[in-house]
Amino acid sequence: MSTVGQIEKQTQARIVALLQGRLHYTYLGNWIDRAGNANIEPERLTAWLTSQGVPAALASRALFELQKVAGDTSQTLYDRNREVYRLLRYGIKLKPEVGENTVTVWLVDWQHTDANDFAFAEEVTVKGADAKAATKRPDIVLYINGMAVGVLELKRSTVSVSEGIRQNLDNQKKDFIQPFFTTMQWVMAGNDTEGLRYGTIDTPEKYYLKWVEEGGDFATEPNTLDRHLLQVCSKARLLELVHDFVVFDAGTKKLCRQNQYFGVKAAQSFIARREGGIIWHTQGSGKSLTMVWLAKWILANRTGARVLIITDRTELDEQIEKVFTGVSETICRTKSGADLIAKLNDTEETLLCTLVHKFGGKNGEDGGDEEDGNAASKVATKAFVASLRNLPKDFSAKGDIYVFVDECHRTQSGDLHEAMTALLPNAVFIGFTGTPLLKADKQKSIEVFGRYIHTYKFDQAVREGVVLDLRYEARDIDQSITSQKKIDEWFDAKTSGLNDLAKGPAQTEVGHHAAGAV
Repeated sequence: MSTVGQIEKQTQARIVALLQGRLHYTYLGNWIDRAGNANIEPERLTAWLTSQGVPAALASRALFELQKVAGDTSQTLYDRNREVYRLLRYGIKLKPEVGENTVTVWLVDWQHTDANDFAFAEEVTVKGADAKAATKRPDIVLYINGMAVGVLELKRSTVSVSEGIRQNLDNQKKDFIQPFFTTMQWVMAGNDTEGLRYGTIDTPEKYYLKWVEEGGDFATEPNTLDRHLLQVCSKARLLELVHDFVVFDAGTKKLCRQNQYFGVKAAQSFIARREGGIIWHTQGSGKSLTMVWLAKWILANRTGARVLIITDRTELDEQIEKVFTGVSETICRTKSGADLIAKLNDTEETLLCTLVHKFGGKNGEDGGDEEDGNAASKVATKAFVASLRNLPKDFSAKGDIYVFVDECHRTQSGDLHEAMTALLPNAVFIGFTGTPLLKADKQKSIEVFGRYIHTYKFDQAVREGVVLDLRYEARDIDQSITSQKKIDEWFDAKTSGLNDLAKGPAQTEVGHHAAGAV
């Protein structure tokens, strides 16, 4: 008898025991033969809403609204999932009776983890979307208050986790059980050798992520898969990941990498102490989205908060606006120093960005290459600083202001920081960079912005497959001179208008090139 299936079943049995015994999820059973399995379990959700004091009639209407959004077949999976997430994240707004004030029916208690109903079932048989679609059976489904928010496909240790990822991707197709994923937040696959990989709806296989966490309560867990599940599926952590670290970015739903999560968490601790600092995350590791998640958290959790993002390149300014707009956050781009002052003096805009180069140089354009760009940055910074010092008499920056300085190593002369701290004496300044720094630049950045809040280095990103390694191959290209006479003729033609003194350096340069050829 083949033991292949038994080995996989043993892994699944162990994960069932882990979820039930160590993470304290309620075990709903093996649902292979249960009829009517769905991503919204009406009885369980209704029971939870009632336990939270929601009147039965209101609970019924909330359930109807959720099912209507999740079951809207005229919309794409992405659109339905986004609208379901909106209801999960912000609650359902309903009027108990005509003429009464609107109330919010919360589907999840985000503030009190233990008030929620965490449960899971195994071998969940789900019928196809229609008569032509095939039935599928996810290995494990995680439910919060009767709503399916996570799915896990398990493979035996000798089968690549990629097989589980592809199985999840197939299940999301119209030919299978696509409607089941309208409530799904985390889509996972794992085995005992590779551990856990995670994504969300429509995440291509190559973008599935691996959670890497050093330290914590489960760092010494010997089994990789068990450790990953304990780290990301503990009740409080899962709620936080769903609530604070999901974005719908211009047609693509995205989850955070662990460096983004721990960077934001570290920044939250600094902000609680009103301390600034530097987030140093290597290039290509998602710095822009780290800004998004941190800005969203600040605006949601700090009373009267406002966020100002400063960049020094046109493309960075455009990128910042595009990223925030893409995740449906309204961001105001200031047009000049005076406009910035006016916006800060008002309370209307809570999220702003400004480009230093708009305040210096022709048409506000930055330099073409890195060296020219840095020189332009210094000139523009001085012009920007000068404009900030011309304050109206009634100026007083409104709100609790947090300043993000992108590529902070390029604005570390201190002039900008000095002017901004004078302008915003109570603001918290957070520098962002991912550029490798020389020792002197590194020290200067720390002096200006404060100590490191969080770092994610290049070698770590390479090990985790987030970025590609840099490789350099030195090559000796053989060259030969076919006609010294033609070189001399070319030189004479190019220098015909020069005197002997001016010809000297040019002739030396040509000589060097000729000497380097074989």
